[in-house]
Amino acid sequence: MTDLVAVWDVALSDGVHRIEFEHGTTSGKRVVYVDGKEEIRKEWMFKLVGKETFCVGAAKTKATINIDAVSGFAYEYTLEINGKSLKKYMENRSKTTSTWVLHLDGEDLRVVLEKDTMDVWCNGKKMETAGEFVDDGTETHFSVGNHDCYIKAVSSGKRREGIIHTLIVDNREIPEILE
Repeated sequence: MTDLVAVWDVALSDGVHRIEFEHGTTSGKRVVYVDGKEEIRKEWMFKLVGKETFCVGAAKTKATINIDAVSGFAYEYTLEINGKSLKKYMENRSKTTSTWVLHLDGEDLRVVLEKDTMDVWCNGKKMETAGEFVDDGTETHFSVGNHDCYIKAVSSGKRREGIIHTLIVDNREIPEILE
């Protein structure tokens, strides 16, 4: 990888994916890697600016690298996820998902709740869940190994805050992380 010009880490529900981009400004070569695996390779392109579109992750999320000339032989590389800039996508994602990281049975786990679908992901796998109504909200139950887990959803009582989601593993609350 001699022409590596950009690297991005993108947090999706199935995990954090590394996107690497090689751009040969003399040969026009473009190579896109996702998690170390080559997704796109184009040699000898005469047009040095443009875009490359590909998919990332289990949900085949659309990603586009934009290549723009800034001045002379300097280039700017921007990543879009689902048609939004990476920054906008991540800001929006923090509103639509909750993420927890914990250590269980000697393994690091990353649990993600997609608030719009109530899908639960753990280390890249979509979990089998069972929803249940309780006195103060809902509980979405699932298992990791032989551990009982659930995500409790309760109203904050404040319209601007909305619903508060809490992960409980073996009757212990896990703090949410901001991605």
